[in-house]
Amino acid sequence: MTARVLVVDDLEPNVKLLEAKLRAEYFDVIGVFSGPDAIETARSEQPDIILLDVMMPGMDGFETCRALKSMPETMHIPVVMVTALDQQADRIAGLGAGADDFLTKPVEDVALFARVRSLTRLKMMTDELRMRHTSGQGLGVVENIDYNDYSEMSRRILIMDDREEQIEKLKGFLGDDFEISSESDPEIALSRAKTSNFDLIIVNMSMEDIDSLRLCSRIRSLEETRLTPILAIVRQGDTRKLVRALDIGVNDYVARPVDKNEVLARVNTQLRRKYHTDQLRSSFQASLEMAVTDQLTGLYNRRYLASHLSAMFDRAYWTGRSLSVLILDIDHFKSINDTYGHDAGDKVIQNFAERITSAIRGIDLACRYGGEEFLIAMPDTDKNFAAIVAERLREDIAGEKIYLNGGRDVVEVTVSIGVASTEESDEDDTSQRLIKRADEALYKAKNSGRNKVMLFAA
Repeated sequence: MTARVLVVDDLEPNVKLLEAKLRAEYFDVIGVFSGPDAIETARSEQPDIILLDVMMPGMDGFETCRALKSMPETMHIPVVMVTALDQQADRIAGLGAGADDFLTKPVEDVALFARVRSLTRLKMMTDELRMRHTSGQGLGVVENIDYNDYSEMSRRILIMDDREEQIEKLKGFLGDDFEISSESDPEIALSRAKTSNFDLIIVNMSMEDIDSLRLCSRIRSLEETRLTPILAIVRQGDTRKLVRALDIGVNDYVARPVDKNEVLARVNTQLRRKYHTDQLRSSFQASLEMAVTDQLTGLYNRRYLASHLSAMFDRAYWTGRSLSVLILDIDHFKSINDTYGHDAGDKVIQNFAERITSAIRGIDLACRYGGEEFLIAMPDTDKNFAAIVAERLREDIAGEKIYLNGGRDVVEVTVSIGVASTEESDEDDTSQRLIKRADEALYKAKNSGRNKVMLFAA
């Protein structure tokens, strides 16, 4: 896969060398020579990944990284620090500044390219969610996400390792802030991972008698764990296995000997990233639901009906099984609004929707069709059975009073219902004509005194 890479180094030869190597692998490269230029270019060009030197005059790499991760426009861009600094404290400082990885020169090209591809792949997975979230914000159907609020972040971790002493060492490093489980049997571990909704899986890549790469591959292939972050623990210098792990879909890694602060930094980075990705998915799902549901009642809206009723109609045509449609209209609803106010009218509509929901089957489709008008589509149902359901619903609504204004006011509500079915269809019938027939039956129920169920009669 290709990507747009921003290379930042105050020494032009270093930029040119990395640029040549990356272009040979068909990456698109932008080079800049200072921290401020890196920030400005990242904001304007929106690269897929940033390779950042640490030792730069003025604004060093740590400060640059913190600035990039603090701005909404650039905080989602992965940052890899590539530097000659080789002390563990420097690595921890880089990860603490928000870097996604810290590579010490000289970096093996194959490892660098694998890391760039891995982080780019992860970024591209979230870019679509970010775009949809932004669209939802523009439409006013989703709320802003506070990227600095981790108060509700889950911390459930599964450790897959065959050595108990190593598991205990990791648990000691992580402390009591995390809910940690462990497993040495790969089949049991996969089963637990599928059912327990972990936030992070840590895999020892040096387990005996277990193909750890295949284990990571299986985690990635399962629907339930496809998006769960994986942190690999690898032997120092085992580049071949590390590259294969990153290509398979491992999110991050720690080299042995394991440092407590580095493990904590990488674990927290993965948990924060998953938390924000989950928030984006949740907001996208909420925006979808708001697009197809009525905000007041929670029933589907007319937009959803337009697409799904047509599919139900086609299914009825091909299977020869009847599809019945009920259109319901609350009687004298305007007088309720005029007498008790619109808030009371809303409560009546909500109560009405709850009655509908409790009266229909799981396969039936109920939606709010208009102001006080509702529609129920009943697949595999002839008009006589639909009429029985309609009559039962009419009696239930007429038989129960609705209390308004804290119980001070009581209203009795009735409903008129029109019923039509594909049993009256001809070869030119459509779902819209079916609705029209039910609407004609409703009109007759209204004109004949209300509080009635009427079947369409040709």
